[in-house]
Amino acid sequence: MKFVKNIRIMKAPLSENTDNYSLIKPVSNFSLNLKEVWEYRELFYFFAWRDIKVKYKQTVLGVMWAVLQPLVMILIFSLVFTRLINNAGGAPLDIPYPVFFLSGLMLWNMFSSGLSHAGDSMVANSNIIKKIYFPRLIIPMSAIIVTVFDFLITFSLFIILLFVYKVTPSLSVLFLMPAALILTVVTSLGIGTFMSALNVKYRDFRYVLPFMIQILLFISPVIYPVTIVKSEWYKYLISLNPMTGAIMLSRSGITGETPDLYMLLISVASAIFWLLLGVYTFRKTESYFADLA
Repeated sequence: MKFVKNIRIMKAPLSENTDNYSLIKPVSNFSLNLKEVWEYRELFYFFAWRDIKVKYKQTVLGVMWAVLQPLVMILIFSLVFTRLINNAGGAPLDIPYPVFFLSGLMLWNMFSSGLSHAGDSMVANSNIIKKIYFPRLIIPMSAIIVTVFDFLITFSLFIILLFVYKVTPSLSVLFLMPAALILTVVTSLGIGTFMSALNVKYRDFRYVLPFMIQILLFISPVIYPVTIVKSEWYKYLISLNPMTGAIMLSRSGITGETPDLYMLLISVASAIFWLLLGVYTFRKTESYFADLA
């Protein structure tokens, strides 16, 4: 039995002398339908808090894993890549490599975790989807909220590193870091909703996602600075990855350098494209979620 979902009812006068009538029409495929999402805002707390508890349940260290994981990666990559970057022919780093690396890693971890959890969120919550109606977009959006919680923990570690290495951020960090965070959230939500919609129908994407995230790590300037890339066309190619722009903004707030405007604009345009594509794909397949999940 099919149910009509994802509709909105509008009341408008047929003419000046007639009564109101109800017009039922579908929500735009490109709309986040924020009004309905806001009406169910309590679910954000429910899903996000549930996922946080499940993530760290029965672990000895709990949320400390959000600190230990980047610390281990900082140690490994600092030992391996510091000399390679210095010998790569690019400009020397303006900040110590651990600070440089973590300024990109904390955003990358947020993106990769959000993409992984949002991509699998619809299948993981299939039992709830089949029972009650609520705006389905809340599920992948809640998965992104959980990653913001982990980001705040890692960001506190980043602040400590700034003091340890005596790095004084530029005043521009006050608006560049939030801009980098917003760009990361938009990117995670766009690609996450796109992958979650496809994963409901094609379960192969469950295996494609980790592989894709690994590839994106090495074509994103997390480990290395953009300055070591000599080819102009390759710079613009990696800018199609929205995380390139987010990481550039984050590091510019620390070093005070002005990011490449063209690369940044390409990354922002790519993030908007993925958001529109993700929401459109999600809306087009939303009516089948209860049947397929």
